[in-house]
Amino acid sequence: MSDSIKVEGKIERKGLGPGTWALVSNSGETYELHKAPKELQKAGLAVKIEGQIRKDVMTIAMIGPVLEVKQFELVD
Repeated sequence: MSDSIKVEGKIERKGLGPGTWALVSNSGETYELHKAPKELQKAGLAVKIEGQIRKDVMTIAMIGPVLEVKQFELVD
């Protein structure tokens, strides 16, 4: 089961080695992006993301809930 959410925030690169892409929401919550689209792989981007929290996905980074991106838009 997964929860659908909409989050607005900034893209950040987290972790050592290969690292992982994350969304830090405007309220301070960090979400690890699951298979982040190429368009979102740029630190500092301001975005709105609609997606699902994936409780069935385990990651090495473990920086926050895993967010699978369904759709997104860039914001100014």
